[in-house]
Amino acid sequence: MTVPSANASLDSARTGQLGAPLVRVEGVRKSFGRVQVLNGIDLDVTAGQVVCIIGPSGSGKSTLLRCLNRLETIDAGRIWIDGELMGLEERNGRVRPLPTSRVRHQRERIGMVFQNFNLFPHRTTLENVMEGPIVVKGMARNRAKAEALAMLERVGMADRIDHYPGQLSGGQQQRVAIARALAMAPRLMLFDEPTSALDPELVGDVLAVMKDLARDGMTMVVVTHEMGFAREVGDKLIFMDDGIVLEQGHPADVLSNPQHDRTRTFLSRVLK
Repeated sequence: MTVPSANASLDSARTGQLGAPLVRVEGVRKSFGRVQVLNGIDLDVTAGQVVCIIGPSGSGKSTLLRCLNRLETIDAGRIWIDGELMGLEERNGRVRPLPTSRVRHQRERIGMVFQNFNLFPHRTTLENVMEGPIVVKGMARNRAKAEALAMLERVGMADRIDHYPGQLSGGQQQRVAIARALAMAPRLMLFDEPTSALDPELVGDVLAVMKDLARDGMTMVVVTHEMGFAREVGDKLIFMDDGIVLEQGHPADVLSNPQHDRTRTFLSRVLK
């Protein structure tokens, strides 16, 4: 029997927003030297979905995210974002890499939030959020400032616009990092263990921002150890191990009734 979501309001808020796949991954493989990190990944993410990825360290979760936005090239397979083949072009039956400038343009539609924030330490909160729209999109400074202020308000950081990263807590820095990604108006947001570097008391503020994004219909792929977040907010939960997807389904089903022995072993350790 299917177990209902722990937060039905989030599910119903996104009802009707789910359409054609925004992300399609087919047969993706990636190695670093002799180490096979991704071993034939297939994945669809529908527009408006929140897909959470769990698994042990070294299972390929973060590498998969980096392949989605072409921070890592793939060895085999295909990735489409919003119907566009990422990093490659097909002509006359041949596939060849796209020029770097076109790959950068493709990345503009994808926001990524890392576990260690990656803010510019010599720029204020406001300047960090303005940087991408000005440098990458060529946005006028006044407009970039107005939109950056709106994004910082959205993540609860409007009262820290003149602070530098070193003056902020980890949770505050992560919320600024989310605002910076949102300032690029992405179609897809990728989160790579966004709370793993935070003190436990700071995790809730970051997860609250992510829940708000989910309510607003943002398509999100989240590598996480926060099982409560996955259960409450996720539309799909994927368990990876040794570079493959071993199990996937509705988060409540996977967490409450895992079908694969490896999934059961993993969850028995992290859900204590």
